[in-house]
Amino acid sequence: MGHYKAYDEYKNSGVEWLGKVPAHWGVKRLGQFFEERREKVSDKDYPPLSVTMGGIVPQLENAAKTEAGDNRKLVLKNDFVINSRSDRKGSSGVSPYDGSVSLISIVMTPKNIEPKYVHHLLRSYNFQEEFYRYGKGIVADLWSTNSSEMKNILIPEMPVDEQLQIAKFLDYETAKIDELIEKQRMLIELLKEKRQAVISHAVTKGLNADAPMKGSGVDWLDVLPSHWEVLRLSFAMKLQSGDTITSDSIEADGSYLVYGGNGVRGYTTTFNCEGEFVLIGRQGALCGNINMASGKFFASEHAIVVYPRKPFNSVYLAEMLRFMNLGQYSMSAAQPGVSVERLNLLKVILPPLVEQAKIAQLIENINKKFGAISLRSEEQILLLQERRTALITAAVTGKIDVREWQPPKLTNTQKVTQSTKEVRA
Repeated sequence: MGHYKAYDEYKNSGVEWLGKVPAHWGVKRLGQFFEERREKVSDKDYPPLSVTMGGIVPQLENAAKTEAGDNRKLVLKNDFVINSRSDRKGSSGVSPYDGSVSLISIVMTPKNIEPKYVHHLLRSYNFQEEFYRYGKGIVADLWSTNSSEMKNILIPEMPVDEQLQIAKFLDYETAKIDELIEKQRMLIELLKEKRQAVISHAVTKGLNADAPMKGSGVDWLDVLPSHWEVLRLSFAMKLQSGDTITSDSIEADGSYLVYGGNGVRGYTTTFNCEGEFVLIGRQGALCGNINMASGKFFASEHAIVVYPRKPFNSVYLAEMLRFMNLGQYSMSAAQPGVSVERLNLLKVILPPLVEQAKIAQLIENINKKFGAISLRSEEQILLLQERRTALITAAVTGKIDVREWQPPKLTNTQKVTQSTKEVRA
C-alpha cells in the first residue's frame, strides 16, 4: 500500500478488527445501518440464487438442491446476503438480483449506508473473520453466526460521498487485479491444452515426423506409424480389480498408500501391490481415469490394476490409456463404471519399447517444463489475490485515503478496447 497516502489524522476506534480509523469517522453497530429481511418465499415466485465466494449469482448448476423450494428467504436487489455457516466463510455479497436463498443465509437491507460500499466492507477479510468469530456451534470447525449477533458487530461510519468514492476506487482496482488473475488462469489452461496436445501426438504418432503411417483399425485413432503393432487389450495386458477395503481400515497416515478409483484415499497397514503399476478408475463420476502407483501400496476394489503381458513403459502406457478416454465405455449413467470384460475387447497400440522409452522421456521433460511455468502462474495468482485482499481491507477501514483518487485517463487504444468489450457484453 506504499504508493497510497494515509489520512492526515487518526484515532483509536476501540474495535480490534478496525484498528485506528480516520479522525472524522465514527463507529456504530451494524444493526443501525441494516434491517433484516426474514420474509419466506417460494423459488417458483423468486428464482433461486447461490451465495458464493464471488458474490450472489443465479443458482449454480452444481448447487445442492433441497426439497425446501417453498421455504426460502426473499432477496431484493441491493440486499446484502451472507452464509451463516463457518464452512462457507467468504460466501457473501450485495445481490444484483431479486430472488431467494436458503434459510441458512442472513439477508440484510442497507439503510443510510451505500450498498456499493457495503459489498466491499462486509466481504473484506477482516469483517468476515469478525463475523464468524461471533458464531456458536457444537463442532469445532463448523458453527453458525445468527443475525442478532451480526447486528452487534461494530463497523465504520463516514459520509456517504466518501463511501461512494471508496467503492468507486475498489471497483476499478479490483477489476484490474481480477483481469490479471484471469489472464494467469487462461495461461494455465492454455499450457494444459498445449501440454496435452504435444503428449497426445507423441503417444499416437511417435517422434519421427517422417515415419510412414497406416490406418490404425481402432475406433479411437485414425493413423499410426506403420511399424507399430495393434492388438486386443487382453493380449497386451491383464486387468485385475483391486481388493475390498473398508473405510475403517483407511487412515490419515500410515505405512502404505491406498488407491481408489480416483487416486489416493489415505493409508493402511497392509499392501496388495508392489512395483510400478498403472491403475484405472473402475467406478464413480471419474471412472476410466488413470493413475500411476509405485512401491508397496493397496489397490482397492474401485481401481483396476494393469499387468502388462507385452513390453510396456509405464509412463507411455499410462498416457496411451489416458488418450483412449476409457470413461466413455462406462456401463451405467446412475453409477458409472467400466468393466474388465468390456475393456478387454478394446484394441491398443504397441510401439517398440525403445520408442516408448523416448516418448516417456519427452513426456517427463514436458511435464517438468510446463509444470514450472504453471507453478509460476499459480504463485502469481496467489500474490494478486493477497494484494486484492489487502487493498480492500486498507480502503474500507481507512488505512489509505482515496478521496482524491480518479481513474487514469484512457488512451485511444484503451477506449477502443473498452468499447469492444461493452459491445460483446
